[in-house]
Amino acid sequence: MTGRFKLLVSEAWRSLGANASTTVAATMTVLIGMFLLGLFIALGTWTVSWSNHVKKELVVKVYFTENATSAQKTNVARALGQSQYVKTGGINYVSKEQALKIMTRRYPDLVKGLTSNPLSDSLEVTPKHAEDVDKLYDAIVLPHKPPGVFKVVDGKQVSHRILQVAHVIEAVFTIATIVLLIASILLIANTIRLSIFSRRREIEVMKLVGATNWFVRGPFMLEGLFCGLAGSILAVFFLIIGKTVALPSILPHLSGDADVKALAFPLTALILIGMGIALGAIGSGLTIRRFLRI
Repeated sequence: MTGRFKLLVSEAWRSLGANASTTVAATMTVLIGMFLLGLFIALGTWTVSWSNHVKKELVVKVYFTENATSAQKTNVARALGQSQYVKTGGINYVSKEQALKIMTRRYPDLVKGLTSNPLSDSLEVTPKHAEDVDKLYDAIVLPHKPPGVFKVVDGKQVSHRILQVAHVIEAVFTIATIVLLIASILLIANTIRLSIFSRRREIEVMKLVGATNWFVRGPFMLEGLFCGLAGSILAVFFLIIGKTVALPSILPHLSGDADVKALAFPLTALILIGMGIALGAIGSGLTIRRFLRI
C-alpha cells in the first residue's frame, strides 16, 4: 500500500515538472480564485458583523410623562419583561439625569445654556429579533398606551432601512461566495483538462494494459492537490502583504466598535488552503472522468 502511494506521488510530481506550463496555469488559477475568495471572506464577514452590530442597536424607547409614578413605570417594565418580542434582559431604565449626561457627552452644543432638564425618564427596550421592532412597538401602544407613558419611539424608518441594508449585504455575500467557488472549480477543471488532453494517449495505454480507474485518476488528483496547495499558499502570502500595506490606511475609516470585525486571519488562511486543496483535487477528479471511459 505504501509502495503504491509512493508510486502515485512520484508519478504526480514527475508530471508536474514535465507539464510546467499547465502546472503554472493551474496554480495561478487557484491563486486568483483563493485571493478573491479571501477578500470576499474578509469584506463579507466584516459587513455581516457590522449589520449584526447595527441590528443590536435597534431599540424601542418608551418615554414616561413628567408625573408618572414609580408604580406605573414598574408595571410597564414588568409587562414588557413578559413580552415574547423582548430580548431577555433587554430592558434598560434611563433616568432623566442619565439621559442628560448622555446628551451632554454626545451633543454638547445642544445642551449649552439649559437652565433645567427637559428630558424625561425612559425605558430602552431591545427586541428579541431585530425584525420584531414593529411587533414590539404595536404590543406597547395597542390598543392604547399604558398609563404614565408619554410616547413610544421605534425609529421606524431608520430601523427598516438598516434591516434592508443588512439583508442585502448577507444575500450578496452568500451569492458572491457561491459564484466564486463555482467559477474557481470550472477554471481549475478547464486548466487541468488541457494537461489531461495532452496525455490522453498515455491514459488509453494504461487502461488497455489493465490499470484501474483509481490508479489512473490518482496522479492527476495529486497534481491538482499540489497545484491547489501551492496556489492557496501564494494567495495567503499576497493577502498578508495586502493586509500589511493597505489595512492601516483603511482602518481609520471603518467602524470603531469592538464587536465589529472580520473573521480572524489565521482561520481565513486555513479555509483558503483547505478550499484550494479541495478545489484542485475535485477539479482534477471530475475532469479525468470522461477520459476513463474507454
